[in-house]
Amino acid sequence: MSIISLTKIQNTQQNSFKQAISEALNLIDYKFNKLTKKIVIKPNLCYYWDSSTGQTSDPRFVGELIDFLREQISPNVDIAIVESDASAMRCKYAFRMLGFERLAFEKNVQLINLSEAPGEETEVFCDGKSYKFMVPEVIKEADLRINLPKIKYTVDPIKITCALKNLYGCNPYPKKYKLHNDLENVIVALNKAMPFDLVLLDSNIASGIQPCRIGLMMAGTDPVAIDVAAAQIAWLNSNSISYLRLAETEGVGSRLFIKI
Repeated sequence: MSIISLTKIQNTQQNSFKQAISEALNLIDYKFNKLTKKIVIKPNLCYYWDSSTGQTSDPRFVGELIDFLREQISPNVDIAIVESDASAMRCKYAFRMLGFERLAFEKNVQLINLSEAPGEETEVFCDGKSYKFMVPEVIKEADLRINLPKIKYTVDPIKITCALKNLYGCNPYPKKYKLHNDLENVIVALNKAMPFDLVLLDSNIASGIQPCRIGLMMAGTDPVAIDVAAAQIAWLNSNSISYLRLAETEGVGSRLFIKI
């Protein structure tokens, strides 16, 4: 059984995100390794929508996370923000339009397009089938991998996107639409090929018919538990979401959790 925490983001003033991150991690008693040298942060930059829509990560949240990591670990820790090209999105435009190019300059962190980064082919098995992915070196060599998903409804069979689906963007293959006919298995296989260490969910602004501020912060080390909790928040029956069951069967995480 996993442990996840929920805290409130009180406002959008300076350091409000950092305070919520600190509180959420303290609740699950998460401790950083002081020997950490390389950190990868995977935000949700699925398209060119501004973070005010709830569809993409807020650069202010990522910026305050970077400050928090340097306070907790070391001012000199090497941090990379990563994303990959998609069927209808190019990183070089999304990074600039969504404020991450400026953030990388201000915080002195790397901004990496995984579709252009070196990697190594890795084979994993999921639901009895073999999958081969290029695992980027920056992810493979990181000491700490942090997943920053958003909660979003979707009309396709997966019903909701959150922590597990956010790693779909770690696949450097740009023509991701070609994988949609096997999307649920691919999502789980990618999480097996590139496991992340920590999930920090920023749901300050949630997407929907209209963006809505709910001011929620969630933390945990189990992406399956995070996604089940996210489904509950979205008023969805997590038992009806088959890729969550598959992820548990494949050892990615547990659907049972304690919420604090």
